[in-house]
Amino acid sequence: MTPLKPYLIRSIYEWIIDNDLTPYLLVDAENSRAILPVQLIEDGKILLNIRPEATDALSVGNEWIEFNARFSGKPMHIVVPVVAVLAIYAKENGKGMVFDHEDGEADETPPPTNKPPVKPNLRVVK
Repeated sequence: MTPLKPYLIRSIYEWIIDNDLTPYLLVDAENSRAILPVQLIEDGKILLNIRPEATDALSVGNEWIEFNARFSGKPMHIVVPVVAVLAIYAKENGKGMVFDHEDGEADETPPPTNKPPVKPNLRVVK
């Protein structure tokens, strides 16, 4: 099954643009696969304005968000893994969505524990 997150990002982006607002993307800048302007990273996060007027060739795929933009007058190709997106929201009113922090692709199975399974404590009641 394909992940839901990229679909939510695309739909919220469209809603923000349709309402003439400014979409901001909050990204976990500590993701090693992200290509970001280092000078704008604060506390391991970066806030990106992804309004059409601020970007060129924006592509929001199922695994990557890519676009070209200028930072301090210098062009840069930005690459953001979808798993590194922490939030997308409108600058003007803060409406949007915050995502759970993920350490990679979502895994439905819980991590294994070293504890032995607990034997049920049942008794017969008469």
